Amino acid sequence: MSGASSGSAVKQGAGSGSGLAAKVLTVSDGVVAGTRENRSGATLTEFLASTGWTVVEQSVVADGVKPVSRELRRLADGFHGLIVTTGGTGFGPRDATPEATKAVIEREAPGLSEAMRLVNPLGRLSRGTAGVVGAALVLNTPGSTAGCVESVEAVLDVIGHAVRLLVDNYDPHPHT
Repeated sequence: MSGASSGSAVKQGAGSGSGLAAKVLTVSDGVVAGTRENRSGATLTEFLASTGWTVVEQSVVADGVKPVSRELRRLADGFHGLIVTTGGTGFGPRDATPEATKAVIEREAPGLSEAMRLVNPLGRLSRGTAGVVGAALVLNTPGSTAGCVESVEAVLDVIGHAVRLLVDNYDPHPHT
């Protein structure tokens, strides 16, 4: 587990996974080519599971709008849950995860991506977005092990509630 989440309290309740399903998509030319280990995908999967989410699928895709948007559509098809991407949110010439996500999502969730960027000064360099496709909530996170966990941790208290609301508004509004 990355140092980013060690020692931090994970909030349970309205935002926890509490058995909700999640999928993790690693976006990396290097991982696809076998020249880089999928550390951020593994770390993110472990973190989500530790907070009550049931990770039902992990996949890897090369950078680029077409491969990422195609895989996001596949992952979201008939799925009610959370899809978290890791990688492709920076300024590199092949970093196109936000563009691919925007091509797929039906509604943006700017408050989530803004909150994820605020957790760390380097977050300002993330171009990640968040939004809804069908009954799935998609979050883009950086490709670093610390960055992906910090990003999800920043919105952990609300994403379970958000996912539950995607199906017939069946989750009652939390009382704070």
